[in-house]
This record gives sequence, structure tokens and C-alpha cells, in this order.
Amino acid sequence: MSQTPAARPRTLTAPDGTTFRDLNGNGVMEPYENPRLPVAERVADLLQRMTPEEKAGLLFQTMIGINADGTLAEPDPADSDDDPMRASTSAMVTGKLMNHFNLFGTAAPRRIAEWNNRLQDLAAATRLGIPVTISTDPRHGFLDNVAASLRTEGFSMWPEPPGLAAIGDEELVREYADIVRREYLSVGIRLALHPTADLATELRWARVVGTFGSDAEVAARMVGAYIRGLQGEVLGTTSVSAMTKHFPGAGPQLGGEDAHFAYGREQVYPGDNFDYHLIPFEAAFEAGTSQIMPYYGMPVGTQHEEIGFGFNKGIITGLLRGKYGFDGIVCTDWGLVTDTEIFGAPFPARAWGAEQLDRLTRVERIIDAGADQLGGEAAPELIVELVRTGRVTQERLDTSVARLLREKFTLGLFDDPYVDPDNAAAVCGSSEFTAAGLAAQSRSITVLTDRPHDATAPVLPLAPGLRLYTQGIAPAVAAQYATVVATPEEADVAVLRIVTPHDKRTTGIEPFFRAGRLDFTEDELRPILEVAAAVPTVVDIFLDRAAVIPEIAEQAAALVANFGASDTALLNVLFGRVKAEGRLPFELPRSMESLAAGHEDVPNDSVDPVFPYGHGLRVG
Repeated sequence: MSQTPAARPRTLTAPDGTTFRDLNGNGVMEPYENPRLPVAERVADLLQRMTPEEKAGLLFQTMIGINADGTLAEPDPADSDDDPMRASTSAMVTGKLMNHFNLFGTAAPRRIAEWNNRLQDLAAATRLGIPVTISTDPRHGFLDNVAASLRTEGFSMWPEPPGLAAIGDEELVREYADIVRREYLSVGIRLALHPTADLATELRWARVVGTFGSDAEVAARMVGAYIRGLQGEVLGTTSVSAMTKHFPGAGPQLGGEDAHFAYGREQVYPGDNFDYHLIPFEAAFEAGTSQIMPYYGMPVGTQHEEIGFGFNKGIITGLLRGKYGFDGIVCTDWGLVTDTEIFGAPFPARAWGAEQLDRLTRVERIIDAGADQLGGEAAPELIVELVRTGRVTQERLDTSVARLLREKFTLGLFDDPYVDPDNAAAVCGSSEFTAAGLAAQSRSITVLTDRPHDATAPVLPLAPGLRLYTQGIAPAVAAQYATVVATPEEADVAVLRIVTPHDKRTTGIEPFFRAGRLDFTEDELRPILEVAAAVPTVVDIFLDRAAVIPEIAEQAAALVANFGASDTALLNVLFGRVKAEGRLPFELPRSMESLAAGHEDVPNDSVDPVFPYGHGLRVG
């Protein structure tokens, strides 16, 4: 179901600027918010008009689907009961009165813009016509993880955050985030569920790829620049709001396992380094981040209660609201309350430390902890019940509702939530933005070794037109730089593109989280080393996490790392058309044993790493 512009509530503006609207759908025009009034007054005016159900609807933000043609996703209710990624749009907007949604899935930018307009039409037809705030996980990188990042054709492509940290240029990060802002604005996305301010102190963690590396000071500079690129110096009508995550730092995961899953629920601080992980968040507060997301994990062995951060009053009210004075929106990570099923597998609520509580009490604990909104949930009736029974006060509810309304007004959504699909098609993936992203990909590539093959000259840069054997590179792209041959024996040089290894997991969304080991098995190493023995070989490895690669480092003629780079971006570096500038944003350990001997909360503390933090050669 989608609504046409003709279905939008009729609005009239008097000569004195007063706005009148058919608030109740009965044809009677009543005074409504006045765009000339201060935001605080507009919030207070709307707040006193709202029913408990309308207020409760604001406190939930969950996934919402999109059809490839830009129409609203309306699956059969029988197919969506247990899968939050297949919920009915109209049921959530007009039934549950929700108006914050995390866009799940992809479509062409023009279609996303058309979808936004249809969704805003649907919201405008509700009694108060509160516009929808659309959010998204990152869409401009190479990672495709349904729970963390969505590679989206049509947007400009950039290296993942560790690559930006490898370059270390704050102005580039601000420029990147500004381009993200412009592309998001054009399609109607007004809330970024990023940046990630976590630190890569535990290199086995699957979400290292979302961080700005292991050094807190570098990450702080990157996070601050990123937020300013998204929001500007002050949040306003041309901003995309930043939800910085995952307070108070999700990096120190026990054994590197992720807190999406029960076996990864513990965050540990064996190096007594809790405060180190707060440094990037302090930069986020200084930059004015509008929102904060706590992580799923529960702190173990600290002064804080051993309960998930989304339920943790000492963390949210004590540390975040109290010590840091944060008065913006706090939204939990997705799915703290309701057990569900995804991809045919059970997916329990991430209620770590609160598993024994029923759904109603979990929500009560989250609100009491100081959060304003529940991510990945669609159960406003639970808030209504808590208020009805006095377990949550009307005053406490209104505090969060006011924060959420304030942001909608500040972003200008009440004044005009619609976008121009033609503009979206022109802005997203423009030649200017695409070129900037490609240049950043090349700049972020990090040369780890460039061993002289004949004892007189380095391997890099490669000579144009040589005979080239490749693996993992599109032949049509390689042919623009060299003569492509079919076997190593025919080649002057080989280029192999590989990725950091990981343990294979098969249940639900686990395969999207590349976790576990960082070292190659003998069977995985053998074909790489055989090519390296047959011909001078350049090995390029995608470091979504660190990798244990002493054998490859020893045998490769040259070894380079990327953090999200196209074949073109890589070959531009290897053939000397662009200079690589990257330096490792985290160390590369010598063995899994040396890594395990370190501390999850301490950066770069493995014994005798193959490549230390900050390593990177300049070539050409």
C-alpha cells in the first residue's frame, strides 16, 4: 500500500504565519505547529496534544523493508510475525503509530527517494501527521553485513573506517562524511547509525572493520571530523544526525566474540583500561553528536553492574548523562527485548544479564536506565502498559518523547520531509563523489613489504604492459594495466587478492560476522605460497580484521593491505599511478598464541608482531 500526494492532510497558512491542519481527519482545521516558533515551544505544543499511544510509538525504531521499485513493503502478516526484517509498513505506521525506522535492504537511489515520499505520505495520514525519521547503517563501504553495514549500489564507494584511519587525514574524513550527508539527504535518510567510536583493541572481534583502529587519540580525531561532516557545526535542516556507537566502547569483547550472540556477551578489562575506550566518545560529545547507542555487552569485573549496557543505569544515567552531561537521544542497540527468528534460526533477545526478566520488565529497566528509544523493537503497547500501571511515570515518558520530537523539528522534518527523486539520482554516485571515493581507496592501501627481487630494485611499482597473472581481480580491469596471462608460469608477476581468514559459522546471521581465528590453515596457505614460489608475487589482503601472516610476509615479493578497495584502486597503486599513504591502524600479530596472551582492552600488546601499529612503506 502507498499513498499519493493527494492523500496528504490539508494544511493552510494564515497571513500571520499560523498553520492550520485537519488534525483529526474530520475536515475541521485547527491551529498546528508554527514554523516561526522556537523548537522548544513547538515540542511543548505537540506534546500536550499526544495520546499515550502516539507517545509510545516514538520510543521504538525498528527495521523497515523497501521494494526494489520504491514501493512500500507490505508482506503477508503471516510471513512477518517472527521476522522483524519482514514487518508490514502500514501496520507499524498507522497501527502502532511508529515514525522512526532503520531502512533494511537496498534499491537504486531514485527508488529510495520515491519510497521515502510514499512513507511520509502514509505518516502524514495519521492523526497528528508526525513525519518519519529514516535511519541507516553504513552504505558507502565494501562490507555487506545485514546486521552492521549494507553495501549499496548507486552511492559512492569508500574504504571502511580502518582505511580512513590508515590515511589519518581528518579533513578527508570530514569530506567523506559530508558526501555521505549529501547522498543521504537526497534520498530522505536523516539519521546515520554511525560513526563507530569503538576501538580495535581485540583483533579477533568481527566488528573491527567498523572502527577507526586501535589508537584512541587517532580514533577520537576521526570520530570528531566524521560527526562534523554529517551534522555540521550545529544540527539543523541540512544535517544528518549522528548516532555514535557503542557507548562506552564495545571493543574489549571476551575472546573477540561478538555480543550479538550469547557466547560473546561479556566485555572484559583485564588491563584495567576502561577509561581508554571513552576517549573517542569524549571527542563525539565535543563535536555535538546528537545521539548515542550503547552496545549489547555486559561489563565483567568492573565497578559497574554486570548487565547489558542498554539496561545499565550506572552507564547511561550515571556516566553518560551524569559525568558527560549528554542530553541527546539514547537509543539502544537492536533487539534487547523480544526473542525472534532470523533466516530460519532462533535469535534470542540480547538481554544479557536480564535474561530472566519478562519483556515488560526489560522495557522498564531500559527506560529506568535512561534510554529514550528501543532499537529493533516494535512494541509500543509495552510502554502504554507501563505508564498505565504506574511503573513508568508520564513525566519520564514525556522527557524522552520531547527529545525525539526536538530532533524531528530541528532537522526540519515537520516543515518538509519530502525529497526529489530526480535530484537523488543526480547526487548519489556523482562523478565527483565517485572519484573522491576511489582516490581515498587508493590512498588507504598500506604497503607492508616491497622486497627487492633481484637485489637491486623493489618490485613496486609494476611496469606497465608486463605479463600479469591474477587471482581475485576482474580480467577486464587487469587488462587496462598489463597483458593478462592464464598461468603463473607465463607471467612476469602475479597479483593475488585474499582476505583475512575466519572460522566458518552457519547459523542465522552468524556467517555475516567474520570471527574467530586470524591465521591461515595449511590448506589455505598452500596455493598462495605455490604461486609465490613460481613467480614474483604481490599479495593484497583485505584486513577487515588483523591477520596472522608471517609465512606470506616471508614469501611474497610484495605484500600490501587494503581496507576496502576496488580492483582499479589497487592496481592504480601497484602500477604507480597513485601513491599509497596507508599506515597500519592496528598491529598484525605473529601468532594466535601471541594475540591470545594479550589483553582485550589494551591496544597493540601482542608479543613481537609481524608488523607493528603504524607500519607502512612509501613506494614509487
